[in-house]
Amino acid sequence: MSGWLLIIFLLLLGGLISTLGDLLGSKIGKARFSVLKLRPRKTAVLITILTGSIISASSLSLMILVNRQLRVGLFRLGDLQKKLQESRQILIPLKEERQELENKITAKETELKQLEKNVIALRSGKFVIRSGQSLIISEISSTNKEDINAQIQKIIVSANRYTHNVVKPNNKQIKNLLLLRKNHVDELQKTILKGGEWVINIKSVRNVLSGENFVYAFPEITKNKTIVRKGETITKIIYNQKDFNSKGFTDKINLLLSSSLAEIKRRGSLTNEIKLRSDSVKELKDVINKNKKTNLELEAVSLRNSKTTQPVIVEININYTNS
Repeated sequence: MSGWLLIIFLLLLGGLISTLGDLLGSKIGKARFSVLKLRPRKTAVLITILTGSIISASSLSLMILVNRQLRVGLFRLGDLQKKLQESRQILIPLKEERQELENKITAKETELKQLEKNVIALRSGKFVIRSGQSLIISEISSTNKEDINAQIQKIIVSANRYTHNVVKPNNKQIKNLLLLRKNHVDELQKTILKGGEWVINIKSVRNVLSGENFVYAFPEITKNKTIVRKGETITKIIYNQKDFNSKGFTDKINLLLSSSLAEIKRRGSLTNEIKLRSDSVKELKDVINKNKKTNLELEAVSLRNSKTTQPVIVEININYTNS
């Protein structure tokens, strides 16, 4: 039954019952009828009260009969409120999980967009600094806290200057582009205070495009130790008869130098190349031309002591072999 029909029906029913009650009260009053030994006037009042109660009861009963929501509200309201409260309690962690998931999705979308941007930049060669690239490598040693802090700040300033010149070469005013975490810098200071010689290597955290406003970096610290000693053989290879040609000779020299670079890197060197004594190749060619039928053993021998940050200079020694 629609709401309007229910209202009209209740109005008509109430009017009808009240009219009947009023007529019944009048009849009882005129007839001087008595109920429960009450005086006729009070009996008439009682009848009127009962009539009003019947109107209310009939109206409520009819509404309960035809309106399911009212029945539920009257008889199950407490249970519904309890279930609603329980549902709200369950929803709280779900809402938090949803918010956390949405945040993760947003972060991933941002990361994906940045990755796409980086891929495009990588293909077009627009990166001016690569992830993991060294911005500065510097030696440091001291046991004085203030002196160490001053040296570290000087290294950071130099790294920032280099970064600025690479990222914003057209901007002559040097700005602070380099961002390092304070706790990383504090760890550097604690390590250096232990004593000894150290090397600080500040590296870029990610790929950097030209014109970016910030470059995130992190510092690495390693012991400044001797990597190779003067006269030490770093690597060696066999030069066979089949390699006696111009291309084979060049390939062998490059292989010897690459192997030597890999070896010093393994030991902790931060240099990116092996320097060969200028006349070493010419001397080697002369020996090979005189001994084209003999297998030779080529050795990369260090010409000096070299520490972590120092370039390694080698010459090529030749040994004759019967193998």
